Amino acid sequence: MTTALTAAPRLRLKLFPLVIVTALGVAVPYLAAYLAFFSSKVFHTPSPRGPTLPWLYMQHGLQFLIALVAIAILKRRVPADYGLHWPRGKTYIAPAALWGALFGVIMTVVDYAPQLIAHTKPDLSYPLTTANVLGWLFFQSVYVGPTEEVPFRALLVTYLATTMPGRLRIGRFEMNWAGVIVALIFALLHAANFNLRAWPMALGQQIYAFMLGVLYAYWLEKSQSVVAPIVGHNVSDGVEYVIVLLWIAWR
Repeated sequence: MTTALTAAPRLRLKLFPLVIVTALGVAVPYLAAYLAFFSSKVFHTPSPRGPTLPWLYMQHGLQFLIALVAIAILKRRVPADYGLHWPRGKTYIAPAALWGALFGVIMTVVDYAPQLIAHTKPDLSYPLTTANVLGWLFFQSVYVGPTEEVPFRALLVTYLATTMPGRLRIGRFEMNWAGVIVALIFALLHAANFNLRAWPMALGQQIYAFMLGVLYAYWLEKSQSVVAPIVGHNVSDGVEYVIVLLWIAWR
């Protein structure tokens, strides 16, 4: 008797969808950065030469809007459910929150390994005023999820899964290869950290970014919604930030 697992289609690489998804993965954040920079020159909005947080809010907000425009355009050529709605079945929100919290701890260990080894407190490079703390806390635990998951999971994973279907199966674990490929692109976009950090830390960031990307894509596929990936992303980044704040207060 043929089951859904045994009937899972094998991956067949297609050049055009791979080129499109790679180009979008690079173009969406960089176009957003360019538009944010242009806006800073013309409309005096936050500039990359100023405080980091207002610039990140601007760049991520434009990234989110560009992704929505791209989805609206692609839906005419590649009809699919891009997940921009509440889950219609199992939400996967609870697993996303639990795994997000676990990865928040792992990310803290990786990102601040030198401080942990030296028994020193982290330096966040900005004064811990109420405005800064609340602004960063909102960004990490609320804002970053939708502004990164809509571009990378709702847009890229859905497009690639529709145009280049193929299943990855390891034991009882099964998901679309598109989520793994986009997770790799997502991780490589963080490769600039090799120029900013010691290579063990930068490599650790590549690994956890890839693993999180796979999880986000898995939740998108299973719930048919971008809500669980957003929750997982927000929780992991938010937990890391809260741990660092508590660490600084304790030290």
